[in-house]
Amino acid sequence: MSAYPQQQQQQQQQRPYYAGPGQGQPGQQGPPGQGQFAQAPNGFPPQQQQQKGPPSPYVNARPGPMPGQPGVRPNNMSPGGPRPPMQPGQGAPRPPMNGGPHPYPQQQQPGVRPHPGSPSAARPPMGPRPPMSMNQPLRTASPLPGQAPGVAHAPSPRPIHAPPTPTPTAMSGPPGQHAQASPLQQQQSPYVRAGTPLGLNAPPPMPFQQQPPPPQQQQQQPLPQQAAPPTAPVDQNGTGMNGMYNQMAGMSLGSNGAVDQQTPGFGAVPQGPPQVPSAEYKPKAGARPKRVFATDPSAGPPAPAQGMNGGMPPLPQPGMNTYDAQNGMGQQQQQQQPYGSQQFGQPPNQGQGYPQQQPAPYQQQHQPVMNQPPMPHQPMGQQQQQFRPQHNQGPIQPVAKPKIDPDQIPSPVAVQENDQAQWDDTPFITSSKTLVTPLASSDFMAIDEGNCNPRFFRMTTYNVPNTEDLLSTAQMPMGLVIQPLAKLRSDEAPIETVDFGDAGPARCRRCKAYINPYMIFTSGGQRFVCNLCLFDNEIDPNYFCNLDMSGRRLDIDQRPELRNGTIEFAVPKEYWNKTPAAAAYVFAIDVSWSAVQSGMLVNCVQGIKEALWDANGVSKLAPGAQVGILTYDKTVHFYNLSSGLEQAQMMVVPDVDDVFVPLSDGFLVSPETSKPIVEALLDTIPQLFAENKTTDPVIGAVVQAVRMALENRGGKLIMFQTSLPTSGPGALKQREDSKLYNTDKERTLFAPQDDFYKKLAESCVDAGLSIDLFLFPSAYIDVASLGCLPSITGGESHMFANFNAARDGVKFKGNLAKLVERPFGYNALMRVRCSTGLRITEHFGNFHMKNSTDLELAGIDSEKAFGVLVKHDGKLDEKVEASFQVALLYTTADGLRRVRVHNFSTPVTTLLGNVFRWADMDTTINFLSKGAIAQGLSKPLNDVREALTEKCVKILSAYRKNCASSTAPGQLILPESYKLFPLYALTLLKSKALRSGMDINSDIRVHHMRMLRSMGVSESIAFFYPRMVPVFDMEEKVGVRSPTGRVLFPPLVRVSVARLNPAGAYLLENGQSMFLWLGRDCPSNYLMDVFGVATLDEVDPATRYLPELNTQTSNQLRTVAAYMQEQRGKYLNLVVVRQGRGQHEEPEFLSVLAEDKNNDAMSYVDYLCAIHRKIQTEVSTKPYENHTRLWTTR
Repeated sequence: MSAYPQQQQQQQQQRPYYAGPGQGQPGQQGPPGQGQFAQAPNGFPPQQQQQKGPPSPYVNARPGPMPGQPGVRPNNMSPGGPRPPMQPGQGAPRPPMNGGPHPYPQQQQPGVRPHPGSPSAARPPMGPRPPMSMNQPLRTASPLPGQAPGVAHAPSPRPIHAPPTPTPTAMSGPPGQHAQASPLQQQQSPYVRAGTPLGLNAPPPMPFQQQPPPPQQQQQQPLPQQAAPPTAPVDQNGTGMNGMYNQMAGMSLGSNGAVDQQTPGFGAVPQGPPQVPSAEYKPKAGARPKRVFATDPSAGPPAPAQGMNGGMPPLPQPGMNTYDAQNGMGQQQQQQQPYGSQQFGQPPNQGQGYPQQQPAPYQQQHQPVMNQPPMPHQPMGQQQQQFRPQHNQGPIQPVAKPKIDPDQIPSPVAVQENDQAQWDDTPFITSSKTLVTPLASSDFMAIDEGNCNPRFFRMTTYNVPNTEDLLSTAQMPMGLVIQPLAKLRSDEAPIETVDFGDAGPARCRRCKAYINPYMIFTSGGQRFVCNLCLFDNEIDPNYFCNLDMSGRRLDIDQRPELRNGTIEFAVPKEYWNKTPAAAAYVFAIDVSWSAVQSGMLVNCVQGIKEALWDANGVSKLAPGAQVGILTYDKTVHFYNLSSGLEQAQMMVVPDVDDVFVPLSDGFLVSPETSKPIVEALLDTIPQLFAENKTTDPVIGAVVQAVRMALENRGGKLIMFQTSLPTSGPGALKQREDSKLYNTDKERTLFAPQDDFYKKLAESCVDAGLSIDLFLFPSAYIDVASLGCLPSITGGESHMFANFNAARDGVKFKGNLAKLVERPFGYNALMRVRCSTGLRITEHFGNFHMKNSTDLELAGIDSEKAFGVLVKHDGKLDEKVEASFQVALLYTTADGLRRVRVHNFSTPVTTLLGNVFRWADMDTTINFLSKGAIAQGLSKPLNDVREALTEKCVKILSAYRKNCASSTAPGQLILPESYKLFPLYALTLLKSKALRSGMDINSDIRVHHMRMLRSMGVSESIAFFYPRMVPVFDMEEKVGVRSPTGRVLFPPLVRVSVARLNPAGAYLLENGQSMFLWLGRDCPSNYLMDVFGVATLDEVDPATRYLPELNTQTSNQLRTVAAYMQEQRGKYLNLVVVRQGRGQHEEPEFLSVLAEDKNNDAMSYVDYLCAIHRKIQTEVSTKPYENHTRLWTTR
């Protein structure tokens, strides 16, 4: 037994034992000390380990047997004195570690050291070593694969473009002589992680053909070696994407998504022997020469470096991601922790972070690269190659860069499926303070018990920092995303309405907050304390009720406003600005020449009929709602649709500069009583204007006329425009200039030409008129100017560039029908209130503001969402929860004046770890997208893109620096809640609103900007990262509608072309369109079951509906597609994509695969490498700065 059991036990705890059960069979694991080649803590067989002495005080001293034992050389510093010569027959010697002459050349090949586990391995005599200088101690680095820590080795090979890694050097003289011992330590790369052990500075090296050996090695040159296989040069700087590949190639996925550079297996290594390059390869003139080292085909996993004499402290042991040389798969030792279960603020525990798998035995995990020839005169598996610089090897061929295994990086698929499984059969209780809020992508049922449903209200973090300093340290924005009229699931309880009569709902007399479940009743029920401003209010006598022993009102079960987080109040006349009436829907149709020729006019009138009435002729509008129709080109055409008429009467207003409404009755009619008249008119319009040659529709005059007609009522105007208005009120000029793309002046194209449409939209807000705009341009149409109408009035834009009836007609009519069917309110006013100590500073979305607190909305529907930025106004008490209240005063579509109130209360924390633990990634990326769009109107898009990446780095660096500072600086530590941040940031950069490229004109970019600005969280997640499922070989339970109306989907698939099976079929949807991808080897029986054809060439790519065939596969596929349609607020147009066929469908499909390199942006793997490098730089070198803002102050 060793005389140093304590030290031996510590080493055993730091390095696991792996061995075969008694015989050293590869692929098996046994207890320590068993097996012929058992791996002991110091890297030597157990029989040698049992005689191991204390660790040498010298740097890189090799551990040896106990001094004083027979036939064993004592350590120079041990009481046994100098080491005697080795007895004959004790084993083959090993060469000196400093590269000197071999002491026994007749017994050993020069420059080759036997494997430590071989029977012939023995220790050569080692000369005395003076003690190491304490002024500038040298650190030991991570040992080479398969070698023990503390043993000196020759410089290790590294793949091309890899950043410099610490390399131990052979020592035979005083420590001061070793400043030049390692040629790899002469220049430090800026990408080397902080704290990496590096060699001392040395003069720049000479070209390797002429560079002499270091002084201490000039007298100890090894004997000539036989030629070794040619190797690749090493890029010491490790710059560029190749450097990042190699920098992350040796990382393991550790705690909280940690990526450990000291553990191999994060990426693949080059397979096979190095190849000789072509003769054209020459180093650049004046460039620093690159060192060439031989590869080690039998290298095993390196052991962690031991801190000594001021080196890095011992690191926590993360879950190791091992590498399989055969298939490049990484594996983890621990299973992934539940979402949000990481204990933040503490050193990461083993195995937390990325999705992990169970380990394979040691011999299987760390196999040598197969099919690679050994060194000459070196038996494979028995001798270990000593790494030495290779001189005069001729031209060098770069080795292929290692690749990162995409299966081992964070994926939304795993996160979303785990969250969905949690809420499949369990409802979410909104008042729970221990459960993480369901993801926006999950299909869940919520039970309102005091806090509002997450569909209405979401926060970037559900633990509010108590101070501004704590929030600044986290670097994340504290934002709200509010969707006041969001649809509830069919099995959720409807919102209750409370009527307080003429007195109106009870409110706080100071802040005007509405009564809610978090107000505290005192004085026996005669007073209540506001939870927002803490003001003590008196109770109206009509609202008084006694309290029970716990301070609750006795009538709480009869008071929904005291139990539910969301409530509606019927309000008296003092809340009216005009007499409430049912909404009016006016359809203004462009009948110019371009509308007729493109086929828009025919599809428009058909879509209006389908939107107004169902198949049975029943109106889809709210009770009491009315309809009006008008057409326009250079003039405006009104129609009298009174039910007493036999047919509609047309009235033309030619003076568009002074437009007026020519009729008072008959313009707005009931869609039920006047259905025959309206249908007949819609059928007549295409024939009536079939020969129209007018090319200039006047949209400004139409808006002015409809505003006058609905000034005392309000409602919705739906317009259809095909070309740029160049005459009449609001005439616009052609100003598109592609030379401005990707320049600082490009943002001038995002602003309106003048303020005509802005002022016109503001007047529509006062009238309660919401405008939705359908655009069908074949050329520039100036969305920046025309789009002011829907963006200010709370409407929405729909764009169909180069409209093709066969391609776009179904989507156009589907979107029109969805728009009319949505829950709708108009003449609205919204205000967000918050607790004392917090303040609302900015709002994002499509609305109009006359002051700093109220959002004026001419119209609002279930798909509109708004972002709200919250800041501190003082220090919060962590014992009191932070409260928020959203009040929306609006008129319903059926003419009722209501106030919808959403209440939310959440804890306050003093711990930064809790801020990250309860963060919501879905809400954060939605909120940041709204802020980025607002900033893009005033700053160059390139600055906005850089700011988004910088924000991602700042947030992840804040967690890395403050919550995981005890881990190795080279690890990529991602919080559980934000581990998908790099991916979502990349998808946002790839969106048409922000991405670079000359193929995106200003109309398309502005359209997507305004779409993102009003998009809800659930819709934005699907838009950024689409949902893709395999729809072949489906199980029987998939695609079957349950009694509750829900449908089970197949398992999700990551959106990358590498995940597509050429013999399969996949259904993808992103909230805007639906793609059915068919592989080139798709079986004929599947095509027959779904399309009724036998070959892929027979499938019609222009089809927009799935055929209704009486087969199980067809029924399942159509049910899945229909359920996807039900979950989205827009119509999902079906696009059939055949692999390798089609010039338009397949490129469009590939452009939405978020993890691939497309849209002038990196792939997910590349971007994660870039983020990792920036985080390392941020943590190690850059001082922390204040909050990076992605929005401008209004």
